[in-house]
Amino acid sequence: MSTIVLLHGAYQGGWIWNLVAAELRAKGHLVFTPTLDGCAERHMHIRPGITTETQGEEVARMLHFHDLKDVVLAGTSCGGMVLCAAAERARARIGRVVFADALALMDGEKVDDIVNRPTKINSELTSGPTREDAAGRLFADFTPELRQFALDRYTQHPIAAMEAPVKLDSFWQQKWDATVLWCRRSANPPKAHQERARDTLGARWHELDTGHYPMLTEPVALARIIAEG
Repeated sequence: MSTIVLLHGAYQGGWIWNLVAAELRAKGHLVFTPTLDGCAERHMHIRPGITTETQGEEVARMLHFHDLKDVVLAGTSCGGMVLCAAAERARARIGRVVFADALALMDGEKVDDIVNRPTKINSELTSGPTREDAAGRLFADFTPELRQFALDRYTQHPIAAMEAPVKLDSFWQQKWDATVLWCRRSANPPKAHQERARDTLGARWHELDTGHYPMLTEPVALARIIAEG
């Protein structure tokens, strides 16, 4: 059985992986779903200085303190950026990486280089769409019950993790056992961006006929891809 760490994206927390984690645990896997600094239940502790790199460092330290080895590290959306930051800091503990409809930025790129966010609202500390835009655009294809569930847990994201260029000294220079999943009904990240990650990493390629939140809409299929590669 595998040790699996699932990294959420923007406006989310570890909660978004609940269904996938349940599927994986039922198969006997050891699963962690950390909420990143400044997000979800940690949103009340938002402050300056939270970046993709500090979030990645925190995940790397979690792997160290739990003494996790041969880890399957999976990230979705902006969690793909944190995956890269964490993986290069904890290379010896990583067995496989999974980009689940995820951003896979190169060193010096930022989110807005890849993703168009026309309705973003920025404050001193956070960035993200309004609650109304999240309901009508991000969660538009959800059932009413699922949409309300997600909206009740939606929080804006630490601004530097959304606006600043990523700093990756070595991730793209290393060899990884990698999987890239593209969700066909998801506009962002674009297919071409995810194909670039696939080609650069020599990764396995999967597709799901769903939107940007496969962990909520296709949890069984996504769990299988994460577990099997």
